[in-house]
Amino acid sequence: MSHSHKTMEEKISKTIDVLKSDLNTVRAGRANPALLDKVMVDYYGSPNPLRNLSNISVPDPRTIMITPFDPKSIGEIEKAINLADLGIPPTNDGKVVRLTIPPLTEDRRKDLVKTVKKMGEDSKIAIRNLRREANDALKKSEKAGEISEDEFKADLDKVQKTIDKAVKDIDDVIADKEKEIMEV
Repeated sequence: MSHSHKTMEEKISKTIDVLKSDLNTVRAGRANPALLDKVMVDYYGSPNPLRNLSNISVPDPRTIMITPFDPKSIGEIEKAINLADLGIPPTNDGKVVRLTIPPLTEDRRKDLVKTVKKMGEDSKIAIRNLRREANDALKKSEKAGEISEDEFKADLDKVQKTIDKAVKDIDDVIADKEKEIMEV
């Protein structure tokens, strides 16, 4: 396997990881702690990820419960969640912050599915660009006489198989997320 192929595979893997992480922030109707992954809390003057300052649990399918390690930070945690613009107002009882996930309307589900499909398309475009880069590198190598025509054809085929698998992986990830969104 050529160096460029390995690099391409690493970039593909990164593209899919980024897609998964972005999809986590798309709210389905079910409580998912990953929704809070990007929430940063101002704790004694410096920003900290919420998950480093609290225990995040899902006591039931509609509730995310945030238990701060330091009860004094509850106000800042609530503020950070409001600033994160998740569309879910937090409530607190002085000990824990709760997010109650409202059920999604049919229209909202359809919008979310569109958003998710577009995220998948964007990832596929990125992956097709990687294919073009890899193929261009192979053409250069063949022109320069670094690889034979047979190796060139075999490598092109390998690149295409890798890309096909990546596209299928993206389709699977998107299909799973759609299912999660459509679940009532």
